[in-house]
Amino acid sequence: MVVESHRVDDSLLVGEPLDVDGYPKAPAGLKLEQVHVYVRHGERTPVRTRMADPPASIPELWQMCTVARRFRETVDSTAAPDRPGAQGLWFKKGTEMRDGRTAPNLCLLGDLTDVGKESTYNFGVALRKLYVEKLGFLPETLQNENQAYFRSTHISRTIESVEHIVHGLYPQTQCAADVIPSILVRNKVDENIISNILSCPQLGLLESQFSEAAAARWNPRLQVLDKRLSKYINGKPIRVDGSPRASGMLDTVRSAAAHGLEVPEDFWDPEVIDLIETAVSDEWFTIFKSEEGRRLGMGRLLAEISTKMQNKIIQANKDPSKILVYGTHDSTLAALCSTFDVFDNKWPPFTSSVTFELFKKQSQPEQQSSLRGLLSGLWKSHSSEEHYVRMRYKNKNMVLPICAEERKHLPGSPEFCTFSAFRQRVKELTPVNWTSECSSRT
Repeated sequence: MVVESHRVDDSLLVGEPLDVDGYPKAPAGLKLEQVHVYVRHGERTPVRTRMADPPASIPELWQMCTVARRFRETVDSTAAPDRPGAQGLWFKKGTEMRDGRTAPNLCLLGDLTDVGKESTYNFGVALRKLYVEKLGFLPETLQNENQAYFRSTHISRTIESVEHIVHGLYPQTQCAADVIPSILVRNKVDENIISNILSCPQLGLLESQFSEAAAARWNPRLQVLDKRLSKYINGKPIRVDGSPRASGMLDTVRSAAAHGLEVPEDFWDPEVIDLIETAVSDEWFTIFKSEEGRRLGMGRLLAEISTKMQNKIIQANKDPSKILVYGTHDSTLAALCSTFDVFDNKWPPFTSSVTFELFKKQSQPEQQSSLRGLLSGLWKSHSSEEHYVRMRYKNKNMVLPICAEERKHLPGSPEFCTFSAFRQRVKELTPVNWTSECSSRT
């Protein structure tokens, strides 16, 4: 049951829907060539049960998963049509509690809820309004599957989020008859759109070290919250490495507030929530202020972005890819921003996104006619100097410090980083030998 939350202000409600109307168009002479979108999954249930006992009484069971609980899936087309089940698998999906009981529309821990499905669908609709209707960058009807690339981490909530984004951006009615968008997923050990400690032991060691350092810094400062908040966790202290962890408490109250569930008024106090958020952001994301954390956590992903942009620059229209959408997690958005020194130290909201837009500087018509034949080779050899990358987060342009120097950004528009400067920084962050650098060094 959804109820009205009591609150001091809106400090817990931090949604950042994609703002189409407020999108700043590029300066004249710049043409959009490719867009990379990294979007956090939509609203979900907490990943663990916390603060279910009075006086917090945040529900343990969330009956908020009513959408898509029935499925009809195709089976082997070679099955004889008169055999049972040849027309498809027909079933309902349900959740069972530990005592064997079931309840309608019950979510699992960490599940994408109906609220999350709606917000990610709306994100897809907003992408369509922006890049199809407003900018005319994407085609109204998807004629070629390779024009739009969709990928997700292996977690169900990100996969479902991308499914709803695809439905908002290119529903079946806006795809050619023979075009079905693919949503790609990699094995966990191969994933690069998260900071992958499974395949990089050294990264896991670094994370532990930075987490322990954050606990030492912040636990003494969090003591001031014990008098107000310990009653919600059975008298335990509020600590970065506590039980529950401070990050878990933040996750639970933010998730509850996003779904209109009642959250104790103490958590609506901005001073309280800001202190917790600052501490846990330090715990989780300060690692990406270190060069090694950036290389091992985000280096491979950034190298992939740079390579795909470079392919687009070289191949131009021969490369059909125009938009690439990745379903990922809060940690990826924060890591990307931290790696480029533009993170605001606030936990990334549900369905928030980081985008990297590639632009081409168009020559003046008279220049095109007079120089096309004579300098065509020269233009090609310096093509990267005529391309720019703009990073955006929470509907804002990010001015990257790596592009602050003269000739590393578009004159008068520091948010447009030259592709050459962007690519050079990515090269510095790309592990030369991933296996060797990831070997744990204790």
